[in-house]
Order: sequence, then C-alpha cells, then structure tokens
Amino acid sequence: MTLRLSDFDAITFDVYGTLIDWEPSIAAFLGDWAEDHRIDADSETLLMAFDRARADIQKERPAHLYPEVLNRCFDRICGEFGVPVNPDLRRQFCASPHTWPAYPDSHDGLLRLQRSAKIGAFSNIDQASLNTSCRQLDFRFDLMVTAQRVGAYKPDWPHFDTGIGELNRMGIARERILHVGQSLRADITPANKLGVRCAWVNRPGRLLGLSGEGAAEAKPDVTVSSLAELVAVLTNEQTAALKTP
Repeated sequence: MTLRLSDFDAITFDVYGTLIDWEPSIAAFLGDWAEDHRIDADSETLLMAFDRARADIQKERPAHLYPEVLNRCFDRICGEFGVPVNPDLRRQFCASPHTWPAYPDSHDGLLRLQRSAKIGAFSNIDQASLNTSCRQLDFRFDLMVTAQRVGAYKPDWPHFDTGIGELNRMGIARERILHVGQSLRADITPANKLGVRCAWVNRPGRLLGLSGEGAAEAKPDVTVSSLAELVAVLTNEQTAALKTP
C-alpha cells in the first residue's frame, strides 16, 4: 500500500512519544530516584514498571486527570521496589509533562502537513499539560481531544469517537483520516479496530506503548522512524518500510 498526502483531509496525532520526546525525561527521573535508593534496576526495567502502572491506572473509572495518573504511578513504582514515597519527588514527577521537549522534526513536519490537511491531537493527557506542549511545539492544532475532555484513556475509543465525529461534522469522512502514533497499544491497535488508516512512528530506542494489551496485533499501514520520514513518504519524496511489527 502506498499512502499519499492527497489521500487525506485530516491527520490526527498521538502527542507523547510521537511529537513530544517524553521517554528520556521519565527514564532520567526514575534513574536518579533508583540511584538515590540504591535500587539495582536499569532504564528499561524502570520504564516498563512505569508503563505497566500507567496502563493499569488509566483503565480506572471515573478516569483520573493525568497529573493524578502520574501521582498513582509514582506510588505504585515505589511500592513495587519497596521504598517509601517522597512527597516532594512525587510532586516533581506529576509536574514533569511541563518540561518534556518536542522532537526536533515535530514543528516543521506538522506545519508541512497542515498546508494540506486538518491536524488533530488525540492525547492521553490533561488540557493544561497539552497547552504547554503546544508551546513547545510552537504549533496550533485544528482539533484537540484529551483524556480530560472525554473522561477516558486510549486504547479505549472515546478519543477516536469524539475526534472522528468532529471531523465528520467538518465534512471529513473516516476514510479520509490518517492517524499517526508511536504507541502500538494506545494508537495503532484501536485505529485498526475502527477502520482508520494509521502510520506507526517507530522512534529509535523508544519503548513505551510497544507492549501490553493488543500491541502484538497492531498492523500499521506504514512504518517510519520519524515524523520527517512520514512527511517525505506522504509527499512522495521517499518510500517507507511497509511492514507490521
């Protein structure tokens, strides 16, 4: 399958992991925390502990705002490794989304795509944190659907149902939407189930969202290693790896 930018009137994005490079910041924070408590755990072990805790907590209903998700993640990780919770460190961890940087290719890639299509954000985050990330990206989305807004977290479908519905009211049909994400679990798998074409941005060295519920069944229509590569593929400047994980 060859995807072209002219095939789509809207491109929706996962934000964290796809456009915002959150993982090194989380790994560094947990690495410092582990060193302070003499915990013998490498970066991957700590990230996977976070990923498991995050996935479980995001299933709870009513849904928590994202700072509270991080609060509970920190408590759960402390419990898993048998150390007491430091309230000051927990507050820092909860505020960390406001410090996560954008990937270098995000701003230019988003602007390039927005010349031809509406650009949406489907994000497992609260609105205040996303507003900060929009400033990091120096970009204004045409549509924003947050976990705070829909009261749920991907891979549940409310982000997609809400966003697709709003795009339909703009005159954009489901088959004219491309969803882009780094998370197999939270983005590619639900897009598959909903019949939305999707691109997997498999950022090198990144782990979050690549395992867990449904991840092994994810089937992206196109796989790239960066947003810059996706733009090049969609504008017919190069060919992407058409493969599934």
